[in-house]
Amino acid sequence: MTGSAFVMSPDMKCVLLTHHRKLDRWLQLGGHCDGIADVPFVALKEAYEESGLSRIKPLSGQVFDVDIHEIPQTEKDRAHLHYDVRYLFQAEAGEIAVSGESHALAWVPLDRLQEVTESPGVLVLREKLALFLSGGA
Repeated sequence: MTGSAFVMSPDMKCVLLTHHRKLDRWLQLGGHCDGIADVPFVALKEAYEESGLSRIKPLSGQVFDVDIHEIPQTEKDRAHLHYDVRYLFQAEAGEIAVSGESHALAWVPLDRLQEVTESPGVLVLREKLALFLSGGA
């Protein structure tokens, strides 16, 4: 089980993505729940740890998206599924700073997401954001 955070820029035009060190691709922030049952807490905690931001606010208490995806085998782990529960947040203060879990961080404009990733699990943000924020999702 994982909790993920789509962290939007203050103007809501960009999303903060991390170039994941182990998976070598651009993804939203997030991580394993490691026995913590409060998944929104895990998503927010991971957003802080992986972004360097000093203030992040939830945009809703509702789940934004749920995704089940395979994580490929590595030298240390066998291939396995992630059951990923995603939440929507907005950055309010602080400068981004790369953590040890990633190669880079970037504010990616929503209209350019397809230029950095082909992942349906990230591109879903564009598809669902307006409807979610209007209360229709």
